[in-house]
Amino acid sequence: MKIRDFGVERWMDLYETKCAYNLAETCVESLTIRQLLEMAGKTDSILEEILPLKMTYGEINGSTRLRNAVAKLYEKQTRDNILITHGAIGANALVHETLVEPGDRVISVLPTYQQHYSIPESYGADVKILRLREENQFLPDLDELKRLVNNKTKLIAINNPNNPTGALMDKAFLQQICAIADKCGAYVLSDEVYRGSNQEGDGFSAAVADLYERGISTASMSKPFSLAGLRLGWMVCTPELVTAAACHRDYNTISVGMLDDHFASIALENLTPILERSHRIVRGNLSILDAWVSKEPLISYVKPKSGTTALLKYDLDMSSWDFCVKLVESKGVMLTPGSVMDMEGYLRIGYANNPDVLKAGLAKMSEFLRENAAA
Repeated sequence: MKIRDFGVERWMDLYETKCAYNLAETCVESLTIRQLLEMAGKTDSILEEILPLKMTYGEINGSTRLRNAVAKLYEKQTRDNILITHGAIGANALVHETLVEPGDRVISVLPTYQQHYSIPESYGADVKILRLREENQFLPDLDELKRLVNNKTKLIAINNPNNPTGALMDKAFLQQICAIADKCGAYVLSDEVYRGSNQEGDGFSAAVADLYERGISTASMSKPFSLAGLRLGWMVCTPELVTAAACHRDYNTISVGMLDDHFASIALENLTPILERSHRIVRGNLSILDAWVSKEPLISYVKPKSGTTALLKYDLDMSSWDFCVKLVESKGVMLTPGSVMDMEGYLRIGYANNPDVLKAGLAKMSEFLRENAAA
């Protein structure tokens, strides 16, 4: 199997541990174990819980406790519809590995997480790109989707809320995508790793798994739940597809770690303070970013409705790669070049970190823009 370099991950490896202001980060500022235990009221009792744990593989599909907790994030799911995976990245890979065969048509939006077009391409699928455009608020063009679908379409891959644009498809819009898929018997994979971070309401958008029999939702503990270090995610689908995906997972990860499973269960059983903190950060920080964009003549964007990232358009005569390298090396500020997401001319910024880091990083970016506009 030959596969493209994963652009975003290769970029992150270059500077992630070397920058002063990481505005490429996509997770809501990560929790410490102490913070999690304080929120759950378990600081004094945690050792009593984990010391008796025998370090076996645990329940292969994920503990009953954890799958029950995940199911509560959805409207129509039970633990039998849940497969616990090694992050959302593991869930996404399993979906493609389980469903996609050479010659199948796979339709993926772009920009999105590169897994959704590079993995099926490596399997010999006929991958068609549904490009998201500013004039549509970075929402899919449904007429274009209808033209891309044919009788060999196996999978339509979307990302909702979208990374990197922060665009959000509501329930009615998702139902239209599902109706298009249903006509040709295709699955809809919705990467919902940012679900829970909407700028309004309780933060949660509709899940594809709740709307369509062949809908598959994937997510993880990483983004709005602030626990990327657990490396724990899940896929939500029919019990039959859970079984099929578990067959493939037996050949790579088998199960997740028991401690990851245990701490994820604690977090999902105590979501209220975690999400209150996350909403405070993403909503407050987006207002900071929005005010900054409005004052920068060389920067424009479509304001995100959800997620933790925004896609910035810049008006300078340099590639996005050169922009980001020069910025991080001269000012210590790390963004993500659009070119590594096949979106040249744009920059991805993450705005869910510490507000002081965001403010300081934006001030440094303003210096950079002024200096390079005059160059």
